[in-house]
Amino acid sequence: MINPIILENDRVRLSPLTLDNYESLQLVAVEHKLVQYSPSDIETPATLRNYVEIALDEQKQRSSLPFIIYDKQAGAFAGCTRYMNIDHKNKVLEIGSTWIGKKFQGSGLNAQMKYLLLNHAFNSLGFEKVSFRIDERNLQSRKAVEKLGAILEGILRENVYLLNGYKRNTCCYGILKNEWENFHQPDKKVKK
Repeated sequence: MINPIILENDRVRLSPLTLDNYESLQLVAVEHKLVQYSPSDIETPATLRNYVEIALDEQKQRSSLPFIIYDKQAGAFAGCTRYMNIDHKNKVLEIGSTWIGKKFQGSGLNAQMKYLLLNHAFNSLGFEKVSFRIDERNLQSRKAVEKLGAILEGILRENVYLLNGYKRNTCCYGILKNEWENFHQPDKKVKK
């Protein structure tokens, strides 16, 4: 069982997302087109609460572990992310449902956050593979996971409807534990 945890470094703190703290994300969640590549609606207080309730239900089923993201440099809550589609038997999980406010994008926050999540998944939780699913058009997110060492494994064609009715192609990326260890030698630092 994966228990709620806090992951942090000098830049970012990832804490459990709960019904007690999700309201700190309301100002970020209402940003226009923040989740343009996502099937999730978070733009109103009611839809954001529903989004969090679904994540917490998945956590009870041991298939998800949601986090709220706090940017220490900015002194503000920036968004959320989660471990999801957790397959305990096969030691595979996905990092996804990630969204951060526009003012935090391109600041290096995402790389620091992903590094913490990957390192914890492989070195503390004992998972052997971490995957990412990204809209084919979202070049910024695709480049970000590629910088972390993720490999494009394939594209699922027209497999997810978005809020506007568009049916996206989803790029499937993955990192194996040995690839992570080889890619991130102690002398390498995650950069912006």
